[in-house]
Parts: sequence; C-alpha cells; structure tokens
Amino acid sequence: MISQNVIQIALMQIPIPGSESRPIWDLVKKLSISGLDAELQLIPPSSDPMVRSVLHDLVTKALKAEGAGNVRVIFHNPNEGVPELLREHSGTTFIAITSGKGGVGKSTVTINLAAALARTGKKVGVLDADIYGFSVPSMMDIEEKPFITDQMAFPVERDGVKIMSMGLFVKDNSPVVWRGPMLQKRIVQFLANTNWGELDYLLIDMPPGTGDAAMDIAAILPQAKEIIVTTPHSVASAVASRAGYMARHTEHEILGVIENMAYFEEKDGTRSYLFGRGGGELLASKLQTNVIARLPLTSFETYNGSSLYDEDSVVGELFSTLAEDLLFLDASS
Repeated sequence: MISQNVIQIALMQIPIPGSESRPIWDLVKKLSISGLDAELQLIPPSSDPMVRSVLHDLVTKALKAEGAGNVRVIFHNPNEGVPELLREHSGTTFIAITSGKGGVGKSTVTINLAAALARTGKKVGVLDADIYGFSVPSMMDIEEKPFITDQMAFPVERDGVKIMSMGLFVKDNSPVVWRGPMLQKRIVQFLANTNWGELDYLLIDMPPGTGDAAMDIAAILPQAKEIIVTTPHSVASAVASRAGYMARHTEHEILGVIENMAYFEEKDGTRSYLFGRGGGELLASKLQTNVIARLPLTSFETYNGSSLYDEDSVVGELFSTLAEDLLFLDASS
C-alpha cells in the first residue's frame, strides 16, 4: 500500500512547470488511495493542454517510482470548488476580527491568534480584508509574492498560516484607489479564487468600521463569527460597539471581546492602566457577550523579524490560551 505521506514527499520534490519554488503537491486538491492505486485531483496552473500533459507524466512517473500501481490524474476545474469554501457546512470556521476604529491592534490580534491556532495543529488561513489599509504582510515579514496561475492564486505561507492580502500584490507600498464595487470584487476573489486547500479556520482581518467590506463579508459569509477588539478607553469602546451592533444585525455570532493594551506591567508586577479601565467590560455588556482576553501593552518579544509574539512570552502564552478556549467553544457548538 502506498501512503499519502509517501505521495506528498514525492510531489514536494518536483516543481510546477514554469515555477522554481512551488511544488506539484501545492496543486493537489484531493487524493484517494486504494492499495497501491492512487487518484489525484489537480488544479492545473494553466489551461494549456501541453502543461497538463507534462503534469500528468511527472506525477505518474514520480508515484510509480515509489511503488504505486495505477495512477489516475484528474484535472479539476477550480470554479467547481468555489462554493465549497463558502458553503455553510464546508468544515471551515470563519472568524472576522473587527473593531470600530483603527489603531486598537486588530491586525496584531489576527496574526497572533492565527499562529496560536496553527501551533495546535489546525489548518489556518488569514485573509487581510483591509484592502486600503493592509498591514498583514509587513507585520509577518512577508516579501514573497503569491504564485498565480491563469485561474487561481496560491496564498503565501508563514509560520504554518496561509496568507492572502492586497499588500502581496502592490508595489512599493502604493496606495489602493478603488471605489466600493472594486473592493467587493477583490474580497470575493480572495475568498473564491484562492487555492486555500483544506482549512479548519480562516481568520479575516477586517477594516475598521461598518462600511462596504463589513457588509460584503456579511453577505458572502453569513455563517461567520466575530471577535471585537477594543482598548480600555471609553471612546474606543463606544466606537467598537458599532461594529458589534453590525455583527448582531447580520446575525453573526459574537465570540467575545478582546481588550488590547489593557495595562502595562512593570518589572515589579505593578500594573499601570494607561488607557483607562473598564472599556472591555462595558463593550461586552452592551453586546451581551464576554471579555475573552485582556492583552497587556508591551514591547514585542518576537521572532522571525515579524510582529508575532514568541510563544513562550507572556503575551504569546495568552494567545495560546485564547486559541485553546476557541477550540473548546468550537467543539461545544
């Protein structure tokens, strides 16, 4: 019997025709094994019949060299897979990380929660839906560009998390000057025309406020859940409540409130509340939910040159606890 692990290792060694860094394994949408026989569904990087023929021969030769019997290669039309990710029972949990205003640490929460979930063994993606104010690529120290075929884009992966962002496509930090319809089209493309593969969680870093992007996500993903991020300041809490009311209006389940920059802890353990106190509790009370995490204001204890907290740091451990809590809630629902 040939195993998935053997097939994966074999196809990880062979680059996609026309690409120097992407292996053929990245194109595999579905794999079925019966004894020594294997059937693979591939998303072709091109509609060119010659490319498909080369792929077929490369896969067949590689697997037969590993002892496979009959090898069947099926080329999958990516458009057939579009509804699968967006379907209510796709198996993917969508969590929108939102806030009422910018500067509260929404993107920091998104990438660190995603990394913490990935460390538990879950398959995690991050969609940076802040088309105008994208920050995820720079925060995760990503310079690599997505691999793009004539039909599909492949997310960049960092620290076990698949990333898709407008920031991966613009040059020299250029501004995006689009009106609403173009914004909606890009968000749909990021969701439907990205080869996310199998995902347990897709975290969506939302732009601040309750504008077009929030309405688009609500329409495209009615099953999404939301986490509201605020600081303890009363003004930030009041503005964040609008995002919460928007979530309730669209019937998105609110998983809870994260109070970021809740305090600063001195070396002797003394806590200073630089932005006030009680904003998280006030917001949670208004939205009839709970504060699920209070994160301190601290200098980044990071790794890999990114804005990810080291998992052994104080804040890193808080994100690990939050991830475990979310897994428990998800399993209980």
